Amino acid sequence: MRAAILRVPGPVGGRPLEIGEVAKPVCGPGEVLLSVRACGVCRTDLHITEGELPPHRSPVVLGHQIVGDVVDGATALLPLGARAGVSWIAGTDGSCTYCRRGMENLCDAPSFTGYDVDGGYAQFAVTRADFTYPLPERLDDEQVAPLLCAGIIGFRALRVAGVEHGERVGLYGFGSSASLMIDVLHAWNCDVYVATRGASHQKLARSRGALWVGDATEKPPVRLDRAVTFAPSGEVVIAALSALRKGGVVAINAIHLDGMPAFDYDSLLWGERQIRSVANMTRKDATDFLKLAEEIDLRPKVTRFALADVNEALLAVKNDAIDGAAVIIP
Repeated sequence: MRAAILRVPGPVGGRPLEIGEVAKPVCGPGEVLLSVRACGVCRTDLHITEGELPPHRSPVVLGHQIVGDVVDGATALLPLGARAGVSWIAGTDGSCTYCRRGMENLCDAPSFTGYDVDGGYAQFAVTRADFTYPLPERLDDEQVAPLLCAGIIGFRALRVAGVEHGERVGLYGFGSSASLMIDVLHAWNCDVYVATRGASHQKLARSRGALWVGDATEKPPVRLDRAVTFAPSGEVVIAALSALRKGGVVAINAIHLDGMPAFDYDSLLWGERQIRSVANMTRKDATDFLKLAEEIDLRPKVTRFALADVNEALLAVKNDAIDGAAVIIP
């Protein structure tokens, strides 16, 4: 099969992903084989490609927002020919303290799709059946793909931030995940304030109904109840913290952060304000979000790329050159 293979991490401008032929995978017990229809591009893929996240496997096929048809290993929940989806967490051990407490996103021995096991920048992918999800029928392949990480992890970030219906919520950064969450927040009757760099992202936020749009670290005109930061920048986290009311929460939705600047406790954190990190997601997050996405008819804006253009897709994500999500069609 054809696949995009990462052998050695490097700057995405140097085209580190190679398009080549590899053996078609074979599924084992408890696994399903998917014929890949689409795979969303995530900023985490960029961190892996450029080595900001240390290599776990080499070579590796990236991609963890997989939409495909079950062609082998069918189960009652995933019959032959069913359209199914795969996300970032490829599996957990099920036996550690966190898994036993229902906190599988914090598992001590997880595996990750497109990082520890081969992912979906390919024509076929093998996945654990119990970490593979039936997908809503009303969304087409390229629209459902970004929901499988950007959507699910954004949804978990809203949960971690403790967002309640009718609150004032700040979104810091307006890439794929934030552009999905604004629709969820509107469904919850929240007022949304967006701080983001780039004229195109600011324009998109206005078109999606943000009540206020400013630059990346600009302060909104009101105190926020909650804020979620999507940019991998500590400076942005401090900007979000400075906009909170007393008792408010900032959730950092980033797997990698460039560093956290020193800040004044008395003026920024005192008053029971909180900073929380968002780590992975649970299967319940996935099923709850996919159900909600179908209920509110969530349809992300996407830009399609051929498998041969996967390096260009990653470069577009790095440079914030597209609005919404990038999706690979193998």
